[in-house]
Parts: sequence; structure tokens; C-alpha cells
Amino acid sequence: MTTETPGQEEQAEQEYPVKVYVYDLSHGLASLYSPMILGKSIPAIYHTSVVIRNREYYLDQGIKSHSPPGSTRFGVPIEIIDMGTTSIDEDILQEFIEDLKNHEDMKYHAISYDLFRNNCNHFTDVMVEFLVGKNLEDRILKLPELVLSTGNGQLLQQIIYGGSPAFGNSGQWQNPYQ
Repeated sequence: MTTETPGQEEQAEQEYPVKVYVYDLSHGLASLYSPMILGKSIPAIYHTSVVIRNREYYLDQGIKSHSPPGSTRFGVPIEIIDMGTTSIDEDILQEFIEDLKNHEDMKYHAISYDLFRNNCNHFTDVMVEFLVGKNLEDRILKLPELVLSTGNGQLLQQIIYGGSPAFGNSGQWQNPYQ
């Protein structure tokens, strides 16, 4: 025999669905031109966000949130991935996000953004792991590695970040093969 105290049913942990919204920043051009440019086909240039309780959390020059989901400047998601449910309440979620915003390395500030190593998909991965204990799919997370595995992908990285691996910070030639 069990007895319930008043309000006990209200104390039961509520489950909230967690979704990942996937956008294509290239609007289809990556799948069209990547075979010619990279020698490999990539389906999209992914931007991801996490949706919980009708709010979309994403990285865009820092951590942002927007409601309703799917109405950010990134357009309409090309895919919505159901990641499961979480019982993490709003207060704990906001505390976690504030911790990320105030991370000592400023990892999620615009100044620390790196298209290949610290981007919106890495932020989404951290959020999803916190909320449901899962990781973002490798096809999304490892896309930069796929691009960088090509000669033109490495060249693209050089163009984006300036310089050449053969030149150090001093601008002096450094033989990369020694």
C-alpha cells in the first residue's frame, strides 16, 4: 500500500522532448559543388541547434536562443532529429547555459569560434550530451574533418584563416617538411 502526500504527483519529473534542428548553410550548393571542389561529396554545410520547450538554442556570435523554433535567420531546417527526452528543468538548463557563456576559455564567444574545430555543431553536441546523454551524429560533427582531409579543404582553411602552413607567425618561411 502506498500513500501519496498532496502535490506528490506534481513533483514527478516531467519529461521534455529534445530535438536537433539541422540547417544547410549552403542551401544545396555544397552537394552540387563539393565533388568538383573537394573531390568528395558533402551533402550540406551543417548548422545545428537544440530545441527544448519550444525554444531553439544555437551558436551565432555567442550563445543565442529564439522562439518559436525554426524561425531564426538560418531558414527552414532540412532535418529535425529526435534525440529523446530530458527531465532537466528550466532553471538547471539556464544555469548550464550561463556556465557555458561564462566558460573561462570563452569557448562559446564569437572570438573563439573556429569553423573547423569549435562551431555551432560542437555547441549542439555539448547541449545534447547534457540534456539526454547522447552525442550529435558523426556525419555532422566530423564533416569539417572530411573537408580538411582533402587538399582543397586544407587550402580553404588557409584562405579562411590567412597565410600558409609554410609561414609562421613571423611571416618567415618555415620548411613544413623538416
